[in-house]
Amino acid sequence: MSIEARAARWPAAEVSSIGAVCSAHFCSHFLQLALAPLFIMMRADLQVSFIELGLVLSVFYLFSGGGQVAAGVLVDRFGADRLLLAGILTQGAATAAMGFAPTYLLLLPLAALAGLGNSVYHPADLSILSHKVAAPRLGRAFAAHVIAGSVGFGLSPIVSAAIGAHFGWRTALIAMGLLVLLVGLLLAVFRGPLRAPAGRAVHAAAGGAPLSFLQVLAMPVVLMAFLYFTLTSVALSGLQSFSIVALQEGFGAAVALATLAVALFQVGNTAGVAIGGHVADRSAQHHQIAMGGLAAAAVFGFLAAWLQAAPEVTVGLIALVGFFMGLTTPSRDVLVRGAAPAGATGKVFGIVYSGFDIGSLVGPLLFGLMLDHHHPRMVIAGAAAALALAVGTAFAVRRRPDQGLCPPR
Repeated sequence: MSIEARAARWPAAEVSSIGAVCSAHFCSHFLQLALAPLFIMMRADLQVSFIELGLVLSVFYLFSGGGQVAAGVLVDRFGADRLLLAGILTQGAATAAMGFAPTYLLLLPLAALAGLGNSVYHPADLSILSHKVAAPRLGRAFAAHVIAGSVGFGLSPIVSAAIGAHFGWRTALIAMGLLVLLVGLLLAVFRGPLRAPAGRAVHAAAGGAPLSFLQVLAMPVVLMAFLYFTLTSVALSGLQSFSIVALQEGFGAAVALATLAVALFQVGNTAGVAIGGHVADRSAQHHQIAMGGLAAAAVFGFLAAWLQAAPEVTVGLIALVGFFMGLTTPSRDVLVRGAAPAGATGKVFGIVYSGFDIGSLVGPLLFGLMLDHHHPRMVIAGAAAALALAVGTAFAVRRRPDQGLCPPR
């Protein structure tokens, strides 16, 4: 296909909106992992323990997860572009301010402020894409959004560690925070690609009064989508955070090979997201894509857990789990967008994405308990079981015939 033909399929306005939203999502993930590589330097300088430094991250994610639902409500009330810009500027400023904090205790309120800034991204980003990108290209737009976040995760520890090693942890946080502030200011100046109507305006155009938060929360399809996100987040926490130890203790894998398994899982997941965007745009049966991908991921997970094979085979199976999980991601977001009533896109995405935070809190407790009781294979099997349970929720989140997609604006 020629370059001209490709360009004709993607209007310039949509490309600009996708680029702006992806830049914002990159910033979110770029700052989330900025602290961890600096902990050794911070511990020595501030004279604190690793537990105290871990509390800084806990505060960040507590306010990020708790604020996500409120952010969804505010997105529908005031507009996604306003919330997104406020979130970028708040998170960037709070991170930079951490570099100036003279004492440990000041890091805690700054972490809370950064978490509140981080809470707006998913409901705002996905609401903007839902309004700015036409349905035939929405799957690829959602895929680009996920990949931009993954790139941010990949670069964050590298940049943070490099700056910290040469100039100190304070300079690293200040530099990374100021960089995000600069991106936020540029997006504010060139705000057009992010402008989207507030939920009230969308619902008024569709007729009727806007739905309240409690009305949206009571919708069975929203609750099932929340459960979908919670279960897949539990699986991710097991595979990303505990599989290295599980592979060493239960599968005889060397440290290097166990670490490679997590890297290959991430590579497979990113490749699956990229392909899944194209698949989602070529099908109207997004619940079948999500169900099939989750089922395949669960099968490969159970095989990895119970198959008596060389550790290298187990690592390959885990990579396949990552691929099929990634394959479902764009269709999953399209499903949630289709389930959102007119004018309630922010509320729906805020509620369902908070399931990720719940899963991230519950998963480590479950998998840590399995390892403490010397059941390392159960870590992989438990992640596979969560994916298998999520198959049913994907069916429940399928778009109903009376729930048409919001037209792009």
